[in-house]
Amino acid sequence: MASPLPLRSDPDEPLAALFFVRAAPAGLAPARCLRFEYTSRGDRANGRLLLPPKRSGRRPLALIGHGAGGSCDAPYMDAVAGPWVRAGAAVASIDFPLHGERRSTKLSERLLAGFAGARPSDGLALDFAAQALFDLRRALDALSAHPEVDAEHSVYAGFSLGTILGALFCASEPRVRAAALAVGGAGFGPAALDPAQHIARFAPRPLLFVNATRDERVPRARAEALHAAAAEPKQVLWFECGHADLPGRALKAMWGFLAPHLAL
Repeated sequence: MASPLPLRSDPDEPLAALFFVRAAPAGLAPARCLRFEYTSRGDRANGRLLLPPKRSGRRPLALIGHGAGGSCDAPYMDAVAGPWVRAGAAVASIDFPLHGERRSTKLSERLLAGFAGARPSDGLALDFAAQALFDLRRALDALSAHPEVDAEHSVYAGFSLGTILGALFCASEPRVRAAALAVGGAGFGPAALDPAQHIARFAPRPLLFVNATRDERVPRARAEALHAAAAEPKQVLWFECGHADLPGRALKAMWGFLAPHLAL
């Protein structure tokens, strides 16, 4: 199914990418931490870039999508990113629209209520998703401007909302060579955003699904519907946990799946 969302950015819009050195959180040391900003469809998007401690040319990129209500530097993102940057990858994440530094008291609550079950207006959800997809694509463009990032060799890891958006993004982004999508499922939000309508277009690139057996937010039937919609090659792993309690071995499995496609 072709996406009804305008996924292509304006090639004439200046990126105006900026990078600022920041102190790395204690759990991420000795990785180097940078904040980055860039222009995306008239908005100013932001994110975090983690680099290995030693400079060694351009590093392949792992782009991570956070969950609903999260941010690019949420504590659970540190748990994901730390081992990956220590393994030699550049690891980046952005604040999705209405999240993190881009949060809006009124609109963020409406959007999050929708993902929690009280369906938001289709207009809000579609506008949010369209901006987020632009932001993800433009993030790869902006990160390509950094001399230590090879965004042409990228993988994507998504969690919850990051899986729903990631399914649409990865299906239309050729720079993503493999993807690991965790605790997501089909049938969330307007039909145009249903990841099950888009994920098959990611093939023939390799895809891993990671889900929780006791997920209180994503029923097993919805998770399995998304798995079924994907084409081969794909793998599915289930872990005995809740939605927000993926164990370390799940994150290790995601990295073990993605790392070979970064040629580290």
